[in-house]
Amino acid sequence: MLSKVITIDGPSASGKGTLAKLLSKQINFDLLDSGALYRAFALFTNQGLSHEVITKKLSSISFVLKHVKVQIVSDNQDITNELRMERIAILASELSSKSLTRKLLLPIQRGYAANSNLVADGRDMGTVVFPDADLKIYLDANIEIRAKRRQLELQKRGQEVNIHDLMTDILERDNKDMRRDISPLRKADDAFTIDSSNLSSEQVLNNAIDEIKKRGLI
Repeated sequence: MLSKVITIDGPSASGKGTLAKLLSKQINFDLLDSGALYRAFALFTNQGLSHEVITKKLSSISFVLKHVKVQIVSDNQDITNELRMERIAILASELSSKSLTRKLLLPIQRGYAANSNLVADGRDMGTVVFPDADLKIYLDANIEIRAKRRQLELQKRGQEVNIHDLMTDILERDNKDMRRDISPLRKADDAFTIDSSNLSSEQVLNNAIDEIKKRGLI
């Protein structure tokens, strides 16, 4: 039996990660956080590991749902906090823009759907990684809402950030993601769009579940 794949793409702070976690838990599909996979690649590269070893380690990473959080496990070790380090995030951003990195990670990402139903979260999941996905969701929200969400997220970490600065940063990230030569962020032609601007995370989840049921995926 072929695995079922649901992809969730969209810009920064649109709520992709939240929807992916809630959906994975609700319908009992495995989870792939592609951003975390790129950060893991950066972490292992920073450790000086060979590409052969890195490929093996990336292929065996598991995304374990712990309530509303995701624990990222490699070789039975929780590497979640290591992936959140700023220097790793910066290195991941740098490496992800290289065609060799994308080429290396493409089969690894696809491998997560080899034996399990999958919810895949990222920016090119439905356009590049899983172009034949059973359902492609494009999650969006207006810039003001996305900036407010990011501000609340940072405040929870004890950081105070100006909302206008955040809007500028998010718009710059959008432009960078959409204009890059390799795997740019764009909505797949056959994507189901959800605008989360005025929706709660539960409402977004319900919209996704309705579409999944409509397509007979659960």
